[in-house]
Amino acid sequence: MSHSRGFDLFPLLVFFILPISMSAGLGQASEPQSSGPQPSISVVDQPTGTVTGSVIDPSGAVVVRAQVTWSEPGQANRQVLSGDKGEFWFSDVPAGQFQLTIQAAGFEPQAFSGTLEPGQTENLLPIMLSIGEAVTSVNVGVPQVEVAQEQLKVQEEQRVLGVVPNFYVSYIPDAAPLDARQKFQLAMRTVIDPFTLIFVGAVAGFQQAQGHFEGYGQGAEGYGKRYGANYADTVTGTFLGGAVFPWLLKQDPRYFYKGTGSTGSRIYYAISRAVICKGDNKRWQPNYSSVLGDLAAGGISNLYYPANDRNGAGLTFANAALGLAGGAVSNVFQEFVVTKFMPKHKKDQTSYQIHGGPSGD
Repeated sequence: MSHSRGFDLFPLLVFFILPISMSAGLGQASEPQSSGPQPSISVVDQPTGTVTGSVIDPSGAVVVRAQVTWSEPGQANRQVLSGDKGEFWFSDVPAGQFQLTIQAAGFEPQAFSGTLEPGQTENLLPIMLSIGEAVTSVNVGVPQVEVAQEQLKVQEEQRVLGVVPNFYVSYIPDAAPLDARQKFQLAMRTVIDPFTLIFVGAVAGFQQAQGHFEGYGQGAEGYGKRYGANYADTVTGTFLGGAVFPWLLKQDPRYFYKGTGSTGSRIYYAISRAVICKGDNKRWQPNYSSVLGDLAAGGISNLYYPANDRNGAGLTFANAALGLAGGAVSNVFQEFVVTKFMPKHKKDQTSYQIHGGPSGD
């Protein structure tokens, strides 16, 4: 019997057992106040349309108070400022070709062109601004541990469908590395999360219904033993692979979302991250922490599983290999599926890694 793995299989297991029927549509934001002149609409026999969008930086963090200028041949320019979630909105605009110009302090200007049909509501994909050269060279001296702590606060609020914890994923490509305390903090936050406790109970119930681990028996006592064993698997897997070995080996236990590039390149990236991780020096390196965490957790489980279900050395190594394969599949889910059910995952990211401090209005 293959024992349950630690923290990194949670997203994958959840998507296999929970029916996913919710859509990931974003709510509409109210239109920021226009700071420019309003055009007079001369074509009254055609219904006007609406264009909405948002402005983000290269990390996916929202850009607040970016100046968005609408221009269309034969019409007066209109300007709005992006709201506190980076959103902007142009309503009552005539059909035809249009251009948006987005400007914000510290960023390179960005232009976007499109065509609006009569009566159409156009929801644009987030418009990403490139960092200006002057910003990339600024170092305001904010301690790295404080930057990491602010980013960690955001991670600890990440939930799929608003319920399933997704704490071990960073949507900031150049996130500050975690120190030892923060790695253990993230592991503890995972194992005491209410969903973790409920999920472990569901697995134990399924095992009892299927007659797994017969040595535990049936009834309340058998269920309690199965629950205890599964929770021990979760705790050891999470702490060893997500805190202890990453602390000793100075490695980052998180998956860093890529989100760009071709489909093939993203699949390769996701699969390879099962055996490659970032070090605390922000360089990619072999993921010794995950491999050793799987092996150690499998070995420890022999102390409390029934004698007939204890893994020998060969099965422990086989389970570690299965764990790595499961991690690769889980990463692919993270790259292509999970984000569709986390509509706020990019909007809520902190901009510490760019600005060296909290973003402000």
